[in-house]
Amino acid sequence: MPVADYSTYCKMLENAQKNNFAYPAINITSMTTINGVLEALAEAKSDGIIQVSTGGGEFASGLDLKDAAFGAECLAEYVHKVAEKYDIYVALHTDHCHPHKVDSFLRPLLEASKNRVANGELPLFGSHMFDGSELPLNENMDTSVELLKECKELGIILEVEAGVVGGEEDGHDTSGLPAEKLYTTPEDMVEVHRRLSSVEGGRFMFAATFGNVHGVYKPGNVKLTPTILRDGQAAVVEAYGEEAYFDLVFHGGSGSSKEEIAETLGYGVIKMNVDTDTQYAFTRPVADHIISNYEGVLKIDGEVGNKKVYDPRSYLKKAEIGIKDRVIEAIRDLHAEGTTIYRK
Repeated sequence: MPVADYSTYCKMLENAQKNNFAYPAINITSMTTINGVLEALAEAKSDGIIQVSTGGGEFASGLDLKDAAFGAECLAEYVHKVAEKYDIYVALHTDHCHPHKVDSFLRPLLEASKNRVANGELPLFGSHMFDGSELPLNENMDTSVELLKECKELGIILEVEAGVVGGEEDGHDTSGLPAEKLYTTPEDMVEVHRRLSSVEGGRFMFAATFGNVHGVYKPGNVKLTPTILRDGQAAVVEAYGEEAYFDLVFHGGSGSSKEEIAETLGYGVIKMNVDTDTQYAFTRPVADHIISNYEGVLKIDGEVGNKKVYDPRSYLKKAEIGIKDRVIEAIRDLHAEGTTIYRK
């Protein structure tokens, strides 16, 4: 049962919190990217999180359908099947779902999980993210509480965000927002806990923002302030006790220094999203292949090319290795190597 059920997922998070490491949460878009991630987790003996964004789901459904929920469901079903072959646990998660996509993305996936649970199966996804950070905090929490109630009934964890991750991802662009929007305050964190803890038995993760930005930028362009997490955690614990300590999520982790990543682990980060770096790691070997085999890939001047090098499998195998190697690097950066709780 390497796709984690609710109890196992909770144990994964508790293991990370107790031992000061975090799980890499890798965005996937295809069977090839899924295979690369699973191979990396197994080789590094780390559990991990595979996640699908709305854009990733839309792509996976095909250019004609462009159905984000359907594509996400197809990818998740593949993970449920193939993960059984590996000796690690993997949790399935959906990435940023903004308010205007709740009905078209989250709710169909919750309905799919409801049907699976009714048939004695695991939920389709073990956790979902609702990103209501564009809303006033009260409205954000109103929707978050409603969704947490639904998730609790299905044995699903909810991730929420307050404060805005900068940059652009899947067409959602926050690059024009004022700088202060990129930092979650201690007061925000206390309020998030107050509202979500009202759902008895609900389990949640919190993406607090500390200057993090989607994408990769040259050194000095992104000003991270990880102590925001430390100060927010202290405020929450002071208000509600040690049990209120958040399971925090680090968004916009691609391109961060090893020192910055390590510091966040000491403040309760148990999940770090990695997408931009793994996209590059997947594409770079493909580019190398095309450039190195230019005359074989293309039929130039009436020649026939070389089927061995234009067969998509020839370069997608290299792409799979590329993403695998980058995920292993992320696992090591997050101090997660050798931490799996899976036992035969």
